[in-house]
Formats: sequence, structure tokens, C-alpha cells
Amino acid sequence: MKIYNIMFVVIFMFVIGNLIFVSKHKHLLIILLSLEFMVLSIFLFMLMILSFMNYNTYMLMVFLVFAVCEGALGLSILVSMIRTHGNDYFQSFNLL
Repeated sequence: MKIYNIMFVVIFMFVIGNLIFVSKHKHLLIILLSLEFMVLSIFLFMLMILSFMNYNTYMLMVFLVFAVCEGALGLSILVSMIRTHGNDYFQSFNLL
């Protein structure tokens, strides 16, 4: 019964991260934080499943490497956007 409670919490974390990602689209920093929150919930889900099935957790290291690269790329985009536009609003950022 304990494993189902943990799975419910992880799925709830992922859903909350998705809701924040969809609803708060004014600042880039909030979007990046919600993406990292979703990555954290996926990491916890993979950790739980792999430890429950008694597999090696080498895949988690690969996942963490990609998560760190995604975070660094997001922060570099945020810094370059603040340097060029002065803020992180999406309204001031023209994609054309």
C-alpha cells in the first residue's frame, strides 16, 4: 500500500508541474522552474520503479545528466534573454 501512496504523490507532482507550465506563461523563469519540477517527479518515479524491480540504476545517472544539461541550457537562454531585452517577459520577446 505504501508504493501506491508514493506513486500518487509522484503523479500529483507531475500534474501540478504541467498545470503551472500551461497556466503561468508570463515569465520564463517560472516556466523553467515548472519544467525542473516535472523532471524531478519523473526522476522520483524512475527511482521508485527501478528500485522496486531490483534493476541497476545506471539509467538514472544518464537521466540526471540530461536533466542537468536541460537546466543549464534553460538558464543560458534566460540570461541571454535578460541581457538582450532587460526582462524575462514573453510579451517583450518577439519570435519573428
